[in-house]
Amino acid sequence: MSLTLLDWRRRVAALYDEIRASSDLRSAHQLWRDERDDLFRHHPDSPLLPEAREHFSGLPIAPYDPEQRFEAPLDTDIPPARMDVPTGTDGIVAFKRIGRVHLEGRGDLDVWWLASYGGGLFVPVKDALAGKSTYGGGRYLIDTVKGADLGGDSTTLVIDLNFAYNPSCAYDPAWACPLAPPGNVLPVPVMAGELTGHHEPSSDDGRA
Repeated sequence: MSLTLLDWRRRVAALYDEIRASSDLRSAHQLWRDERDDLFRHHPDSPLLPEAREHFSGLPIAPYDPEQRFEAPLDTDIPPARMDVPTGTDGIVAFKRIGRVHLEGRGDLDVWWLASYGGGLFVPVKDALAGKSTYGGGRYLIDTVKGADLGGDSTTLVIDLNFAYNPSCAYDPAWACPLAPPGNVLPVPVMAGELTGHHEPSSDDGRA
């Protein structure tokens, strides 16, 4: 672990603070695009491999679509479940299912809680375009332990598919990351958020 990775985490957390505070969602989305491009291009902990960084011209992100944003109540009336994820750096990481959100016209997504020190919400998503226009292993919407938190209150979560992003394993196969389980698969195409560029491996190294 290095202080450069701490800087990455701080910048991501500050970015999502600005997103949650913004009343202009299009501008917030553009800020998200710009800041992530800067991190990927210049930061020493960029997940891009050196050869990919040389030719990097920006992440492929779909234009903002307000129809892809939901303020979804957390449905806790579901059976408990556990997900154990082998990782390259932290051994087996356990998640517990704490509920589900229903996205009108899209489907349902399970909401997971990191069952280790500190905890945190985790909501991945895999859609019908996975392996074609979106990353085959699924993308992340919420990962609060890494700072990726779109907001909500004590009963609802903001689920904005425009902010779906690839895990680090989409760029560097040296890592192992939690991918979307069956309860986080939407049966419809989601042409929003980060799309497929030039990659297709599988992982997570602590970055958001």
